[in-house]
Amino acid sequence: MARKDDDRSTPPPPPAPLAVAVADSHTHLDMQSGSPAEGLAKAAAVGVAAVVQVGCDVAGSRWAAELAAEFEQVHAAVALHPNEAPRIFLGTPLPGEEGDGWSGQQRPAGGAAALDAALAEIDALAALPQVRAVGETGLDYFRTGPEGVDIQQESFRRHIEIAKRHGKALVIHDRDAHEDVIRVLLEEGAPERTVFHCYSGDAAMARTCAEHGWYLSFAGPVTFKANQPLRDALLATPLERVLVETDAPFLTPHPYRGRPNAPYLIPVTVRSMADTLGLHEDELSTAIAANTARAFGY
Repeated sequence: MARKDDDRSTPPPPPAPLAVAVADSHTHLDMQSGSPAEGLAKAAAVGVAAVVQVGCDVAGSRWAAELAAEFEQVHAAVALHPNEAPRIFLGTPLPGEEGDGWSGQQRPAGGAAALDAALAEIDALAALPQVRAVGETGLDYFRTGPEGVDIQQESFRRHIEIAKRHGKALVIHDRDAHEDVIRVLLEEGAPERTVFHCYSGDAAMARTCAEHGWYLSFAGPVTFKANQPLRDALLATPLERVLVETDAPFLTPHPYRGRPNAPYLIPVTVRSMADTLGLHEDELSTAIAANTARAFGY
């Protein structure tokens, strides 16, 4: 019989608190166990003073905006996830994604009108003061096949326009689509504050992002032993452009990989990043706190 500490469903223990408080730049409290208030209190106890709650569809974006209105330490980001746009347009889940919707709500009939209506709701939410960013948007070629690429790219372009018009940060989801993400950003003109969530590119791409003043947010995978190229990307990123996130409940850092993630585990990733950079954790935390506030405008 496995010990309780070995149970993959058991939350990891809280780490030692950070002396300098930071923010979790990307989390999904609506997908985590316990109430948001409990999750925020647990995070605050270890030096995670703020979180960016990210919406992935209309319902989740509304929830993010409502939560940010209720809790001062929560900042909202609203968008249609790259995989959500083709689902709405096509009116059905993408191949292999039955039962994998973000909100679990009834899908609309589909077509351009349905996508237009969803984007209009995101646009309205983006105008709210507690909404600090438009995202996560971008491109995901891992789950979406050729039938959804054009729809994703159109949705991405429209999110960029919404972010710029409202003066909000842009939060990018980029999976197996590095070249096209950068191309679209340059074609449309990236917002002044652009964040690559859960950065997954290499060091060369990190240098390209730095040239354009974009922020790179690192998550649990930067702690995984096999991910030296990702640590090389961290080393190539100017300190003033580095953010940290959980993407909880996903991407739990080593040594808790596979167990539930939550904002209170940010110190684990921060300490691993500090080791990679050869910095004291307080120095890195100070930079991350300032960077996150600057990136999201709070």
